[in-house]
Amino acid sequence: MLHEYRDEIHELKQQNAHFSKIFEKHNALDNQIEHAEKGDIPMTAMEIEKLKKEKLLLKDEAYKMILEYKKSKI
Repeated sequence: MLHEYRDEIHELKQQNAHFSKIFEKHNALDNQIEHAEKGDIPMTAMEIEKLKKEKLLLKDEAYKMILEYKKSKI
């Protein structure tokens, strides 16, 4: 997720528990979706879509936090 902000992500994960939680939840959802799409976890298409939307919301929130963090460092 957001690989171009690798340094900022690393710093934020160390400094901000909320960001760290969002990041971990995003990665867990990504893993769950991957397994569901492969058929390892039984899930309907609607359930997978719901997880994808939740994952996208977390990514958006993390992205906003990264931009705010970058802005504060200037």
